[in-house]
Amino acid sequence: MADAAITVEGVEKTYGDKKALNGLDLTVARGAVHGMLGPNGAGKTTLVRVLSTLLRPDAGRVEVAGHDVVREAYAVRMRIGLLGQHAALDEELGGRQNLELFGRLHHLGARRARARADELLERFGLADTGRKAVRQYSGGMRRRLDLAASLITEPQVLFLDEPTTGLDPRGRAEVWSSVRSLVGGGTTVLLTTQYLEEADQLADRISVVDVGRVIAEGTADELKAEAGGDRIDVVLREAGQLGAAVALLPLTGIGVDADRRLLSAPVTDRMEALSGVVRALHEAGIEAEDVALRRPTLDEVFLHLTGDDRRVKETA
Repeated sequence: MADAAITVEGVEKTYGDKKALNGLDLTVARGAVHGMLGPNGAGKTTLVRVLSTLLRPDAGRVEVAGHDVVREAYAVRMRIGLLGQHAALDEELGGRQNLELFGRLHHLGARRARARADELLERFGLADTGRKAVRQYSGGMRRRLDLAASLITEPQVLFLDEPTTGLDPRGRAEVWSSVRSLVGGGTTVLLTTQYLEEADQLADRISVVDVGRVIAEGTADELKAEAGGDRIDVVLREAGQLGAAVALLPLTGIGVDADRRLLSAPVTDRMEALSGVVRALHEAGIEAEDVALRRPTLDEVFLHLTGDDRRVKETA
């Protein structure tokens, strides 16, 4: 693929008797945000380490920004940025001092390092906190500063390895906003995450990884559709009314979880299904504790794609 920023073909990596990467294939278009979803141990972080030249693959071919990660490792490093799962910051230094230090380590020179630090602090909304010690930053501020540090050399390709793990919703939103701002500048982003919501918010395309291989790929909506698409969940006040509700609700493929007094069914028209269910229950005098529309979670997508779908069983 001529316009690919990342090309991975048949890559393998083994630790002892464990195969972390097992013939993995991946192509990421230039200027795109590509998400990689999967549970812990699926091989996501190992792949990022291979792509960023921190690990040598045992087999296969890998190119980043047009350069082979084994034969042209130095050229790759000059064109990438990496944000790992843990912040690589000096807690006692201020934000500006950290960025200047990263700049000097990348041989920018003192003047250019200072200028680049100021540019990035402004870009990520940290200009007013540049002198404050990093230990005084919130979780979201730290990750934004860490993200700024990964951009010190204006990389063509940026790897984000589970960038919001451990952050509260506000911190996650801050990081998401920062990542979105990169896309307009043409940076290619490979994002690994365990959160479908995060990939849904940020990624143009998503690859689902399990046991060292890509097992599915598509847009967020395409992957959700594979796991059953949108669903409506109805929790009744009385478990004894489950049978009556199944018989009267204008839905097909209704699943029942008697222990939770739950009915669940796939829907295509979300609002029509919601209004139809509420009206049918009201007319029948059946009380519902909750009626909610939802989309599949990462667990449901992953379990479905791996053939281990444990959602409530559909009634015959």
